[in-house]
Amino acid sequence: MTNLDEHGRPEPPMDADELGTLTGFLDWQRATLAWKTAGLTAEQLNVTTAKSSMTLGGILKHLAYVEQQWFHVVLHDRAPREPWASVDWKADRDWDWHSAAQDTPDQLNALWQDEVDRARKAVAEALETGDLGQLSKRPGWKDGPRVSLRWILVHMVEEYARHNGHADLLRESIDGQTGE
Repeated sequence: MTNLDEHGRPEPPMDADELGTLTGFLDWQRATLAWKTAGLTAEQLNVTTAKSSMTLGGILKHLAYVEQQWFHVVLHDRAPREPWASVDWKADRDWDWHSAAQDTPDQLNALWQDEVDRARKAVAEALETGDLGQLSKRPGWKDGPRVSLRWILVHMVEEYARHNGHADLLRESIDGQTGE
């Protein structure tokens, strides 16, 4: 049974195996982002703070891209799908961040949730034929080494933790909501 905290986030298990621990923390970080962006309007999702151009909508779209990139493109060597496939990343390497302003809250949340669901399936698929030590089909970065599924999961925890810190500041500037 999954224990949920007061914000509906699944508590990471304290007695799980390696996979359960890694995915438990990743799911908690994903749920934190969902909490920080829940119920906001398009205008609120586009609020910036300080000198940064970062927005909560940009974070949602960026993390949707990151989910797709690591779990499908890198891990399984699959071609990017839309909306990522037709982006000219050389012209705008931050397209995911910038283009979020043209999307509605429902579109952003659906895109992000779809990529999270697809990522979970990609992990399960990989584990059908290997363990956490299996290497990705593509290098993690151009001309870099291939990385393990374990590394990808830990990297995703780090990616969410970093952006959830940004989300805290942005959400507080919108409506005063604070939290972890």
